[in-house]
Amino acid sequence: MKNEPDFAAAVRSGYDRWAAVYDHDGNPLQALEEPALRVRLGDVRGQAVLDLGCGTGRHALWLAAQGAQVTALDFSPGMLEQARAKPGAGAVRFLCHDLRLALPLADDSFDQVVSGLVLEHLEDLPAVFREVARVLRPAGRVLASAMHPAMFERGAHARFTDPATGEIVAPGSLRHSLADFRQAAEAGGLEVLELLEASPDAVFARCWPRAERYIGWPMLALLVCGKPA
Repeated sequence: MKNEPDFAAAVRSGYDRWAAVYDHDGNPLQALEEPALRVRLGDVRGQAVLDLGCGTGRHALWLAAQGAQVTALDFSPGMLEQARAKPGAGAVRFLCHDLRLALPLADDSFDQVVSGLVLEHLEDLPAVFREVARVLRPAGRVLASAMHPAMFERGAHARFTDPATGEIVAPGSLRHSLADFRQAAEAGGLEVLELLEASPDAVFARCWPRAERYIGWPMLALLVCGKPA
């Protein structure tokens, strides 16, 4: 594996290139994740919510529309450019920030923290979860989704086709296990409340054809955490 700075640079460059088509390439993983995550978020009106690795703003903008006070971070300028250009973006505080570094946010600042499909791009998961625990309020919750590790057994990882060149671009993914996710959260000072594993069915695959080959196969992992009482 490349050394960490080179790996992170490849992830950033890959997502900068992906940004223009990220919302339109029919990714079934997003469609599988969003309803599972949103039902667990519950009523967010008036809550302070942090979106880590916000990408083009798919969670941040929805949260703001539901009445949350949203801060959203990403280290890809290309992704943030897309997010800031969308309707409703003025209600979100977008920041360009590398999650390998300490969060530029105060302790006990957020009621909920969301991170969508980011964990496979991070090497030091315990350090990230420590920062998440620091900014989370005592009764707060963390919802972090990831491509299920079982997808790597099928040769799947984050990638897209660059429409300008036809090149298949893989920003860079690390094969963390479900145990890695759980242990990293606990090492960071969080309690794992739920670890959901989700698979597409035939009905879902009819709407999202790229999921057809994965019917019945775990595609998504969703980790729900809180601070220990």
